[in-house]
Amino acid sequence: MTPTVYTIGVYGLTDNEFFQRLVDNKIELFIDIRQRRAVRGSKYAFVNSKRLQARLFELQIEYLHILELAPTKEIRKIQHETDKEEGEKKNQRITLGTAFIKEYTNQILEKFDFPDLIRRLEDKQYQRIVLFCVESEAEACHRSLVSKKLCDYLDIKPINI
Repeated sequence: MTPTVYTIGVYGLTDNEFFQRLVDNKIELFIDIRQRRAVRGSKYAFVNSKRLQARLFELQIEYLHILELAPTKEIRKIQHETDKEEGEKKNQRITLGTAFIKEYTNQILEKFDFPDLIRRLEDKQYQRIVLFCVESEAEACHRSLVSKKLCDYLDIKPINI
């Protein structure tokens, strides 16, 4: 059976809202695709790796970090420069820049073994997975690119929660 693929960000959500969305959507596997698994400041400290994993464990949601899907520092810098040119802050961005998309696709997406990931998901029989990074809007984050590529393999559409 083909799993359902969700995406979630954290900006704009409280800890209760964030975790309730996972529970409401019956998420079984939480895939963290961040390079740095921490967020500055106390407002979103609940998604810092140790706290996040502890809470997911309480909710009986498995956690998987896939560093290979995280943009490199150099690729993130490209988006940072675009944000600066556009006068946008990371947590207010609504789309990714063309240069970021091109570099991320060439350096990360095209090299990642999606068929292997799908086999791993099928082996564990996950039906509901979520891809996570911090931006509130999926289209403002590399998770939109990952979810589209993964869902192309599965012939489904991702759901943003």
